Amino acid sequence: METKDFVFELPEDLIAQDPLEKRSDSRLLVMDRISGEIFHRHFYDIIDFLMPGDCLVLNDTKVIPARLLGIKEITGAHVELLLLRRETEDVWECLARPGRKLREGAVVSFGNGLLRGEIIGCLPDGNRRVRFSWKGIFEEVLDRLGEMPLPPYIKKKLSDKGRYNTVYARNDGSAAAPTAGLHWTKELLSKAREKGVEIAYVTLHVGLGTFRPVKAANIEDHHMHSEYYSVSLQEAEKMNSCRANGGRLIAVGTTSCRTLESCAFPDGRIPESSGFTDIFIYPGYRFKAIDGLITNFHLPGSTLLMLVSAFAGREHIMKAYKEAVRLRYRFFSFGDAMFITDTNLSAEQGTR
Repeated sequence: METKDFVFELPEDLIAQDPLEKRSDSRLLVMDRISGEIFHRHFYDIIDFLMPGDCLVLNDTKVIPARLLGIKEITGAHVELLLLRRETEDVWECLARPGRKLREGAVVSFGNGLLRGEIIGCLPDGNRRVRFSWKGIFEEVLDRLGEMPLPPYIKKKLSDKGRYNTVYARNDGSAAAPTAGLHWTKELLSKAREKGVEIAYVTLHVGLGTFRPVKAANIEDHHMHSEYYSVSLQEAEKMNSCRANGGRLIAVGTTSCRTLESCAFPDGRIPESSGFTDIFIYPGYRFKAIDGLITNFHLPGSTLLMLVSAFAGREHIMKAYKEAVRLRYRFFSFGDAMFITDTNLSAEQGTR
């Protein structure tokens, strides 16, 4: 299968630049993945499509203000570091711009010396290994100096850092948000629980690989970057109980989906698990764990579009995306949402 099979025309003005004032006011396209039938609602209506005994699986990773703008000591050159992965207490793997100015031994100062970083290694992919030094608590220094690492297609600076995190984010470590979770409010999650829906959490720290385009003509030649995930025993038991009782396991976001599909046994059971995953899901993949998927609208030719096409069928997805463009849905991180389910939907659900 070729990358060009997942390309579609997207007007630039449909790329959402700002989050809505209220998270759950975003639009919701609901699609039956068996029939391909589509309904148009708002995200706050998601409760109508959930059933008692379902289990929502949320990724509780937290995006850190990982973009640091600094000055190279001695030369005064302006440089940028993007924190990607913490290796030890004071050492991070970072994306460096411009990399040619940051060779091994270079030192960068941030916030007039509140934070300093020494380049201690150059990695094969061009990233840098950086040892930081600071006074006080690193997280507080980072919150003061860092900016949220917004995707390259968002041109505006975010005024409220909290809007690029979910309301349930709690585990620091991501360079990008699990954007399907941005639509949920605490009130909406409470309504789901009141309806008898279980809430389970997994963690997958999202890396920049999520934004990297597929350059290979044949999608099977594309290689994913690995990302750290973990599933606790308590949360695994929630999900396994749901499946054992006939409920649906609904992944909120492609990151939750990739976590579950990475660790699930062939029979769909979820074990306590942690590690790194580079799973690449595209049409032809047989899903083991999930029965439903809540997700945003993704970039043309992206691995995320390939994942949702694997779950619902490429023809169904491309038709739904064409309809979303026609009706001017908002796309990407701050855009609108889809709920793809394997349970037949009634016309009453769709039109109410």
